[in-house]
Amino acid sequence: MQVMRSWAARNVPWIGLMGLLGSAQHASAGDYGGSPQVTQFIGEMTRDYGFASEQLNEVFREVERKQSILDAISRPAERVKPWSEYRPMFITDARIARGVDFWRQHEAVLARAEREYGVPAQVIVAIIGVETFFGRNTGNFRVIDALSTLSFDYPPRAAFFRKELREFFLLARDEQLDPLTLKGSYAGAMGLPQFMPSSFRAYAVDFDGDGHINIWTNPDDAIGSVASYFKEHGWVAGQPVVSRAGVSGPQVDDGLSPGIDPVKNVGQLRALGWSSHDALRDDLPVTAFRLQGAEGPEYWLGLKNFYAITRYNRSVMYAMAVHQLSESLVQARGVK
Repeated sequence: MQVMRSWAARNVPWIGLMGLLGSAQHASAGDYGGSPQVTQFIGEMTRDYGFASEQLNEVFREVERKQSILDAISRPAERVKPWSEYRPMFITDARIARGVDFWRQHEAVLARAEREYGVPAQVIVAIIGVETFFGRNTGNFRVIDALSTLSFDYPPRAAFFRKELREFFLLARDEQLDPLTLKGSYAGAMGLPQFMPSSFRAYAVDFDGDGHINIWTNPDDAIGSVASYFKEHGWVAGQPVVSRAGVSGPQVDDGLSPGIDPVKNVGQLRALGWSSHDALRDDLPVTAFRLQGAEGPEYWLGLKNFYAITRYNRSVMYAMAVHQLSESLVQARGVK
């Protein structure tokens, strides 16, 4: 997808291109024009963030409510897959091969990101690989349609998505982008790294120095933005991600973390029958978890960098998929 800028220079009014787009799309759009909820939202954006109401009204005249988005987000959760089924979805020969190609193609940029942010190149590549298969699957919904549909027609999470809609308008203004052209997932996640608008505004960076942040079609900015995200979420350069654990005794399950957050340290787990395959100090907080692998239960200790990966997606299996894909990429490249 080509990211369309709404003007060539910073000082051209943001509304400039809206009229050109409106005539082409008006026949099939307009689901939110005049909506009381939208009117309230526009009032907030006008009062609190300095937007012109006529500007936003013109945008919303082109926005479409998407039933497919509501169907997708309301669909009952699928059966939670065990690790033995989840892992093969992401650790595949095709994804590893494409990841090696991506790494080689962008080796200099990845090396610079690793130097500046301390995040290993293979971890950055693995995130982009898990999220979008290196740009193959970045989403085909207009972000404005996705966020508006979920803001105004999905009450369970309306507050969250209205915040993201606000952030989306702010990033479009900051980056001088036409909000009617940007594409993403049905939930509004964008670009190669699938950033939500709030993450974009907080962590995305102009890594190639061209004056704009483009995570849709510019791998340099996507790479730098992923590295920035991890640094800001506590990644520690040179430290491991997980440690394999051994277990014995009747109190093993008492050591399992109830969620993502580390609630016990290594010493407390040792007293419950856990042992680490690596030398870890007793006062180190860890996330203790069990995965149902192809050859039976696996016990692991997630360290600080593991927790940093879960800031991207609050899932133990997601974080393990990213970590193990990164290891597979290193092995496939034959580098250390």
